[in-house]
Formats: sequence, structure tokens, C-alpha cells
Amino acid sequence: MENYKKGKNIEEPLERDKIPIPNLPPNFLWMQVKGGSKIRNLLSHAINEFPEVKHVIWTGFGPSVGKCITCAEIMKREFNNSLHQITKLSYRKVDEYWDPILSELDQLIVKRRLPMIHIYLSTENLNTEELGYQAPGETIAFNKDGQNKRTSHNKKFGGQYIKSRNKNKATNGNEKSSSSNTKNENG
Repeated sequence: MENYKKGKNIEEPLERDKIPIPNLPPNFLWMQVKGGSKIRNLLSHAINEFPEVKHVIWTGFGPSVGKCITCAEIMKREFNNSLHQITKLSYRKVDEYWDPILSELDQLIVKRRLPMIHIYLSTENLNTEELGYQAPGETIAFNKDGQNKRTSHNKKFGGQYIKSRNKNKATNGNEKSSSSNTKNENG
């Protein structure tokens, strides 16, 4: 690839009628999350508009999928986990053009399919039979018995409980917290 330089990218356009969620209402808020988007800006807009429209779709593709999920989860928490959710995964086509530096070479076109997520949140009841449906307040247990064993706010790392690093900042990092060297009774 040393004989090529990056050219333009042509992305498949995002269109409302191509969202893979059936029976969408005609009026919904569509939040398209991109890599440079600020979560606080996205959420403040969505939370302000949501009571009026009652339907929001969060869409992210490629590296912004994680940020899209974060926005949807924070929004659900802001509304006390009272929102119905349908999640769909798909792909978005992107053509990358690579221009040759040497005249005897041809232009390269790399066709990529980037993963894309659509998260539909609504205050109204949705089709519970739809694949990807999640009812309000529904959570997934981390353990088979449904109980989270960790009760303290300390973080477990490598079999040790480590207190918040704010204590180290107060001492300019010269003193170590005695609790960071304490082994867990189980491990």
C-alpha cells in the first residue's frame, strides 16, 4: 500500500425507510451517532425532544456502535427504565478509494461492510414478538442465580480489591493505599 494514498470514502446513505425495524411511526426522533459526537450533546437533545415525539431511534455504525449503545442505555435510565426497546443489527456499505502514486498502477476500491446498530426506544407498547424486543425494566443477570456477589464499591482487579485512586492523588501518588495490597478472602 506504500504506492497508494487514501482517496475519498463513499458511504451508503442512511434513509428512514431503510431502518430494519417494522411498523415505525411516521414521526420519530432519529439520533445518528458518529465518532466525533459528544454523548452529552446527543443526550440533551434527545431527552428534551423525547416527551413530545415519544419515539427515538439511536443509530451508530463502525466505531460509533459502542457510543450509540451507551446513549440508549443512559436514556433508558433517565426515564426510569420505563421504555420499550427493539434492537436490530445490520451492515452499512462503504467504498474506500485508494489513488495510485505511480502512473502505471490502477485505482483501488475497497468495499467494506461496517456493522450498524439501530435501537428503537418508545414509551408506547411495541410488538413483543419482534426479534430484539426488550420490555421496560428487563435486565439480564450476570450470574446464574441472578445475584451480584460484589457488594462494596471497590473495584476487583486480579484477585485484589483496589480503592478509588482519588486517595493517591491527594498524597501526590507517593504513598500507596494499604487496601490495594489486601487479598480477597476468596482468591
